[in-house]
Amino acid sequence: MNTIPYKMKKNWAGLAMLSTAIIAISSCGGNANQAPGAQQPPAAYQVFTVTPQSATLHTSYPAVMQGEQTIDIRPKVDGYIEKIYVDEGSVVKKGQLLFKLNAPEYEQTVINSIAAINSAKADINSAEIAVNKTKPLVEKGIISEYELQTDQNTLDTKRAALAQAQTTLATAKVNLGYTYVTSPVNGVVGSIPYRLGSLITSTTASPLTTVANIGKVYAYFSLNEKQLLEFSRSVKGSTLDEKLKNTPDVNLALADGSAYPEKGRLETISGVLNTTTGSASFRAAFPNPLHLLRSGSSGNVDIPQALTDAVLVPQKSAYELQGKHFVYILGDNNLVKNQEIQIMELTAGQYYVVTGGLKAGDKIVYDGTISLKDSTKINPQPMDANKVYQDLKN
Repeated sequence: MNTIPYKMKKNWAGLAMLSTAIIAISSCGGNANQAPGAQQPPAAYQVFTVTPQSATLHTSYPAVMQGEQTIDIRPKVDGYIEKIYVDEGSVVKKGQLLFKLNAPEYEQTVINSIAAINSAKADINSAEIAVNKTKPLVEKGIISEYELQTDQNTLDTKRAALAQAQTTLATAKVNLGYTYVTSPVNGVVGSIPYRLGSLITSTTASPLTTVANIGKVYAYFSLNEKQLLEFSRSVKGSTLDEKLKNTPDVNLALADGSAYPEKGRLETISGVLNTTTGSASFRAAFPNPLHLLRSGSSGNVDIPQALTDAVLVPQKSAYELQGKHFVYILGDNNLVKNQEIQIMELTAGQYYVVTGGLKAGDKIVYDGTISLKDSTKINPQPMDANKVYQDLKN
């Protein structure tokens, strides 16, 4: 029969006593120095006092650019393109020659009109001779006055023919002048779809080109009904003109995200909502001295909105529940209370703009709201308000 040595039995007995002690310590909460039934101290949370702040809200809207004038260049007469004096994208001045059309019929009309004038002048000379010859004979009673009146009527007819020929020449010269197509404004030439030899008429679908006056460029964008109401309430003024005057300068972000260096001004707001889109059209004007903006280009118009003495709350200090926003306010005896707040749709960076439910002087928990519950007692750690709102000043 096998027997366990005495020394081994002694070791096993010691291990059993050690395990019993560990279990006893674990049953006491793992802290042998803590008295049974003692409470945990309140957790520490950073708390700050809400103070009025100044901030600027930014709202960005997609926009399309249009020059101050965009004019289709169309011929007033029919003809073949004989000469093109500009290229696409050229900067032109008012009155600068763009195209020359070949229209021989107008040149021929000018020649014919000049010939008609010369013929009319010769006829007038003959008629005047006849009148001068007849007049003394009538005075001497050799021939009747009827002969003189007839010659005078012939002279008047020839003079009328001269006047008509001169009018025809003037019209012919005007039509011939239309074969020289010039720019009606200062601007930039658009695309040129036709080439030398192309037949152009006044009814041709596409214009010869376009000239866009882009010394000043308009940015067109839209606000939906809700945004329009918020804009109307936030800008001072009892009339539309007053609100436009009180609106600060607007900024423009170009298609590549870079900031356009010139400031713009809101000029017009459509008085009627588009029933299809439910939006109102806005127009902002931007100076364009370097011709950086072009008709048809896109960007984003940024409308700043300045706030003074606003109640702002860091977004990390609030939590959302079922579409509502809440913060924890520090109350008596260091107990926190969850408080619903109303906020603006626009944010000031990482801050909510509070419109209701909170006032200056309230103390709220800065962070860690996810671990709190209503009526929880905390150990508040006061924060400097300047540290809380420092991002607004950056």
